[in-house]
This record gives sequence, C-alpha cells and structure tokens, in this order.
Amino acid sequence: MRSASRWTTPGVVRTLILTAAVAGLAGGASVTGCTLFQSEQVKKGKALYEHYCMHCHGENGRQNEGYNWRYMPDPKPKDLSNKEEMGTFKDEEIFAVISRDMKDTTPEIGDKIGEDEFAVPTMPTFKYTLSEEEIWDIVAYVRTLHGMKLTYDVEGRKKELEAKLQEAQQKYDQAQQAYDAAEKKANEEAEKKGVEVDESAYAKEQEALLVAKKEQEQAKAALANFTSRPKFPPVPKPDLTMTAEAAAQLVETGKRLYFNKYGCNGCHRIGEEGGTVGPALDRAGFRLNTAWMYRWIKYPQSMKPETRMPNLGLSDADAKAVTMYLATLRAPRPDQAVEKVHTDVMLNTQNVSVNARNAGDVIDGSSS
Repeated sequence: MRSASRWTTPGVVRTLILTAAVAGLAGGASVTGCTLFQSEQVKKGKALYEHYCMHCHGENGRQNEGYNWRYMPDPKPKDLSNKEEMGTFKDEEIFAVISRDMKDTTPEIGDKIGEDEFAVPTMPTFKYTLSEEEIWDIVAYVRTLHGMKLTYDVEGRKKELEAKLQEAQQKYDQAQQAYDAAEKKANEEAEKKGVEVDESAYAKEQEALLVAKKEQEQAKAALANFTSRPKFPPVPKPDLTMTAEAAAQLVETGKRLYFNKYGCNGCHRIGEEGGTVGPALDRAGFRLNTAWMYRWIKYPQSMKPETRMPNLGLSDADAKAVTMYLATLRAPRPDQAVEKVHTDVMLNTQNVSVNARNAGDVIDGSSS
C-alpha cells in the first residue's frame, strides 16, 4: 500500500510511531487506577475507547492485547502505554491523527502525502463520526495509558468557538441593518423619481451581507461540530447503471480504495487475510444489494447509530467504487465443495441485487 522509502526519514518514522500507536485507541483503566479518581473527560474517553477501539489495542493499550491486533496488516498498532514514545507528541498531534481525511496511499497514483503527514489506512478517522469534544475525550484517555495528562485547553477551545460565533452574529446583524437601510433608501429615491429601483445602489451592502452570512454559518457549524456528532442528509439511492467496461474500471478502483485508502481490511476479512472486528466480506456480492451497501458505506450511523464502524467520509465516487468491488466478492459457501467461483467484473448492476436479509449484521461489526 505504501512504498518503503516513504517511511525512512526521521520525521516520517516519528509520524508512523504516533499514528500506529493511536490506531486502535485502546480502552482500560489499569494505568490510571480507580475510575472514581478519573476526570469526567477521561471517563467519557474510556467509554468511547471501549466501544470503538479496544478490539485493536486491548484493555491497556499494549501490543497484542486486542483480539484484532494480530490480524491487522502492518504497520500494526503500537504500544499506547509506552511513555517514551507517546510522550514526544503534542495533544494536537494525537487529535489530528484521530480526526482527519483519509488518504489514498497507492504509490504514484494515490494522494500527495507530506513527509510528516499521517498515512496509515487501517487507522480509521473519527472526524465524521464523533464530535470534536468527544475526540478530545479520546485524547485525554490515551494520555492516561502512558501516565500523562491532557494539557490542551479544551474548555478554552469551546469558549473561543462561542466567541467567534458571537462576533460573526454581530457582524451579520450589522450587515443586515446596513443592507436594509441601503435598500430602503434606494426604494425611496426610485419612488420619488418614478423610476425602477437601482439595485446597484445597494449592491455593496448586499455583497457584504452575503459574506457575513457565510461567516456566521461557518462559525455556527464549527461550534455545533464541537459539541454534537456530525449529521448528514439521508443518502439517496445511487445510480449504478453503467457499461461493462466502466464497471470493470470502477471495480479496480474500488479494490484499490478498499485496501489503500480506507483500510477496510483492518476490520474485515477476505479469504485468510484481514481483521475480525466486522464480519468477513467474501460473500458480500451474494448477500447484499448494491444500493444497501452504498448507503451503509456512505453513512453507517444513519442505518445503525451505535455501530462501531465509523463514517470514513467517502465521496459519492469512492462509495460507488467500493460498492462495485464488494459486489464482485462471491466466494463459495464454507460447506460447499471448493470450486472456482467465476467473478464477473462485467456485472450488470441491475442484476446484482440479491437477498439482503440480515444485512445489518453482514457489514456492521457491532455484533461481532
């Protein structure tokens, strides 16, 4: 998934240590002692770890503790309890690992990745699943695993966002007043002269109002994202009608994204390789219809709010590609004679639709 040379510089090695170390975001409280002495923030972080992360890092954040650790491809999650390694990173750096956009690590044709930029596909992002405050809770708990405390001023961050929203609101109110006054003046002058209103007379105020409105909406969204989990509109049924040639190309793209960008193999098995957090996907092409898969991949929380599978922020194009790849996975049943199952990448997507009974348990890892 990545060329070996990308990890040879000191900066990249340092980043790899951090990102791999946080990859499973372990749960557990043995390092910190009795939970009665834990802060409320750490308690919340512990609960999040236990739900989303302990399967990879285990109870105490040590290597090979989580049941999924040994099934994960390299680089495997590192030791979160190792203060010598983890103590070299700022709180903000750990936060950036947990909250980010996924990168395609395919050599030459993938995304451009900076020397110190995180690029381990099997560490999922929680940017589109958890609130900013919850992610800081996670960082606070990670710190306890190696005997440190969170020093970042999270409450100060919240107050900063509140202040920015108040400032943006005031700016918008002033812009609205200026616009209303300019429009009223233009209307009065036009009425006196008996002519059409000259909209250019208040064009400057209108432009300023639009800018202020945008800034207000951005400030409001930033504060909402801090305190609340992200919410997205319902995912519409995808149009997967395409030529056989286009389908074949999309399948290849989806396979690349499955492994090299979204690291699905960290939690799901195909054949003898991959994680065990979620169920195996060998027979996804038989058991699921493409519309269901697409919607699940795009926004799993809309279908099962407490699923452990995070929203990875897939674009429509990426979700279609991964869906088409999954539709080709048609391994024989374990109890059948092992035969070569013809995987036709030239699928007529209208005929891919199959019985999706128990579909929620097929992709979702929360029941595993």
